[in-house]
Amino acid sequence: MRVLQMRRIRLIFTGLVILAELLHLTWEATHGGVASHHLLNRADLPAISNWWGALLLPLLAWFLFGHVIRRERLRSGVIGHGFALHSDVVVGFVGALLYGIALAVAFRQGAETITTSLFLGMFVAALLLPVYRVEMLLGFVLGMTFTFGAVLPLIVGTLVATLSATLHFLRRFLVHQVSRFSKQPQFIPQKGTNDMAPSRKS
Repeated sequence: MRVLQMRRIRLIFTGLVILAELLHLTWEATHGGVASHHLLNRADLPAISNWWGALLLPLLAWFLFGHVIRRERLRSGVIGHGFALHSDVVVGFVGALLYGIALAVAFRQGAETITTSLFLGMFVAALLLPVYRVEMLLGFVLGMTFTFGAVLPLIVGTLVATLSATLHFLRRFLVHQVSRFSKQPQFIPQKGTNDMAPSRKS
């Protein structure tokens, strides 16, 4: 895939995000006003308006998509005008998008058990999967925006991504250290040899 083509897709994707968010905010404005969401869902904590999504989501879409392009070029080992977009990028984005939608719908429908399970499941996923990748963060935020706005999902997603990156780094570090230790030559004394030479009799 050529870089120019990916840049065009990046522009179209960002435009679609802007359009979707404007439609979302227009719908809220005509149905009782644009919503605000309290931190931790507590009324005594500050509330964040969904209007912030009009600024935050286009920036996220543009810069995170750009990061994916740069990473995939390096991953493909291509310096020129073409590179391969690996399928795991699309799978990660779509999977995180659907997960965010499922969590948002469960919360909106008042399904507390499902909401709690999905919320805790994010931390399990952080241990098992590379959810620190930016395409997963972007998909998760977009999936939850309609219910929670853009800011709160970004905060939660960033925390989970940071946890995932830390755990995966520690795991790779420990595996590397164990591998280095196992490759070190070990001294094995040969049978029939003594540590000290026998003394001579006078």
